[in-house]
Parts: sequence; structure tokens; C-alpha cells
Amino acid sequence: MEMLLPSELRAFRAEVRAFCRGMLPADIRHKVDRNLSLTRDDHARWQKILHERGWMGGHWPVEWGGRGWGPAQRWLFEQTLAEEGAPWLIPLGVAYVGPVLYTFGNEAQKRRFLPRILSADDFWAQGYSEPNAGSDLAGLRTRAVRDGDAYILNGQKTWTTYAHWADWMFCLARTQTGDRPQDGVSFLLVDMKAPGVTVRAIPTMDGKHHVNEVFFDEVRVPAENLVGEEGKAWAYAKFLLVQERLIAAETGKARHLLERLRRSADETCEGGRPLSEDSTLRRQMAEAEIDIRALEAVCLRLLGRADGSAPTGVEANLLKIRGTEIEQDVTELMIRVTSRRGLPFDPAAFRPDWNGAEIGPAGAIGLAGEFLHLRAATIYGGSNEIQRGIIAKQGLGL
Repeated sequence: MEMLLPSELRAFRAEVRAFCRGMLPADIRHKVDRNLSLTRDDHARWQKILHERGWMGGHWPVEWGGRGWGPAQRWLFEQTLAEEGAPWLIPLGVAYVGPVLYTFGNEAQKRRFLPRILSADDFWAQGYSEPNAGSDLAGLRTRAVRDGDAYILNGQKTWTTYAHWADWMFCLARTQTGDRPQDGVSFLLVDMKAPGVTVRAIPTMDGKHHVNEVFFDEVRVPAENLVGEEGKAWAYAKFLLVQERLIAAETGKARHLLERLRRSADETCEGGRPLSEDSTLRRQMAEAEIDIRALEAVCLRLLGRADGSAPTGVEANLLKIRGTEIEQDVTELMIRVTSRRGLPFDPAAFRPDWNGAEIGPAGAIGLAGEFLHLRAATIYGGSNEIQRGIIAKQGLGL
């Protein structure tokens, strides 16, 4: 990838890499490398380190605490962090609701919420998906009825990532009935500690607590927490979804996973020789490397346009599809290598307070958990089947 970067971006990438190697706390690095559970405090600690450097919201406008990075610099920053084994830079605040607020919010909302997103003092959840409105988001049924100076919110959200950590939720709710299902939807900021908000964990097969159901029972949301115009949130929702799918390529994470795969192959012997010398596996790892490099090249081409524009919705859909497929391909190879000596899996080992003896080869439990978690990668953020339909209709006119 280096040869594709102009000199200033190569220098920036080297700066980010050196910073990560020097400033990422060792205990957090260990958890990421072994795919152990990170706590909210772990994420907040790392985000505060980035904030002190001025990088937490580097792609934000300077007037709101950012650096005004263009799309290519932002992408390079996030991919380099992931490649270096830093925690997932949880996007719900800094990449999702933050840009919505500084683009569509009023001055009071910007001054109230944006600084606390950058400082990691507030964590956010995304209230989009519902039991009958996942990839087909227009089918949402959560309703908000105006009552004086507030909205009364009733309904349910599901698959809500880190809602159990969240202080606030940005929530789509139907405030009117329009001619189209996309009409009459509003964008509300909901205090997760408000009376009537209930969060219930949804267990996932990797043994971790990622997602939740969230129930609203007569929750009173101040009208001042309406973002933009009432009933016009579909435009804001689409703006946010482009941000979500744009960063879903995750080539940095794929590179980090591939490096873990290579280490595991070096350490796993069969017939007195490491698996990394097996010709079939070497070819498969080389193919994964080629796929990652090809996706990096596409990202840089789309993000490095002379006019500084970010990819369109259809282009972002393409990046999301290919990025998630590559992650799944790499973790499948991981499982093939690890399972040569038996495939250990103990969900208890992912808990932050777990201090038992590790079963099997070093890091093997974490590899199994990563494989299981990433089975959902082609579903969350809008399933890849839905993304292909959007591309066919909007991009190819089929």
C-alpha cells in the first residue's frame, strides 16, 4: 500500500504507527491480540489517549475539535490503528451521531454533546434496527408522540451494540404517518437513564456481550432533543448509514487478523514442520493478502479523489460487502490452522474478570471467538444481500 500513498500520507501513517506502538497500554494490546473482552473503561482510556493527541475526531471540523482530515487521511488513521492491534474505535459517537450533529444539529446540541463524544465521557448507542425492521429500516414501528415540550416514546430496538454501556441513544422513531414508509420518521436523542428505558442482553455465540434489546415504555424525551426537522430523519439516517458502510471495509483489522494467522501457522507443526510451510496454506494466505491489498487500493482510489469527496452510497455498499467477506475468509483459515491441535472454546475465558488457565495453544480461544463473532459481519450494518440489491437498483439500474 505504501507505494500508493503520497509522501505526506506516508509520513502521517508512520506517525500514527509510532504513536500506537508507544502509547497503546500493554494490557489493552494484550486483550485485543487474544480477543479477550474489553471493558468500557478500556475503550474510554484508549479514546482519551487519542483525544489528548487531538486524533479522536480528526475527521471532524476544526471548529468542533477535529483536525479537518479528508476521507483518505481519516481512513488511513483508522486502518493503521487496527493494523497495529488497537481496540476497535467504537464509531457510534465519533463516526455516527457526531457527524449528524455537527451537520444537522442546532448550536445548543453541538455544544452540549460534541465535546463529551470526543472526550469519551459519553458513550452512545444506535437505535435503528427493530424486530421487524432490520435491513429494511423503513419498517420501523417505534413511535414518538408530541406531548407539550416532549415526545412520548414507545417501542423496541434490537441488536443494539453496547447499549448496556451507553449514556445516550440516537433513535429513529415514527412521529407521523406519510405516503411512503420513509416519511414521518424523526431523529431523537434519548437519555438511556430516563424512566421507562429497559436494556436486556442478547447472548451471542462467541460468548461475549455485544448486543442488546432496548424497550421504551412511555419514555419522555425533551423536544429539544429532536435533531433537525420533525419527520425528515430519513435523510439523516441515510447520511449516517453511508458513514457506517464506508468504515466497514476494515482492511486494517483484516491485516491484523492475517498476521495472527501467520503466527499461528508458524507455531503449529505437523509432521515435524510448521504449517506455514504447507504449500496449500501458503497459497491461501497469499490469496488473502492479495484480496486485502486489492481492497486497500480501491479504498484509496475512492477516498483520494482530487475534489476530496467521500464515496457515494453505492460505493460504500461495495466496500462493506468486500471488507466483511475478507474478514470471514481470514478467520476461516484461522480455524483450519488452530483446529489441527483441537479447537478449544471456553466462553468464560472472554470475561474481563477471568483468570483461569488457557486451554490449548496460546491465543486459540480468542481465534475461535473471533471466527464466531465475524459470522455476523455480513449481516450487521445492513446485510450483504440487501447491499447487493441496492447496488443492482441504484448503481446498475436493474
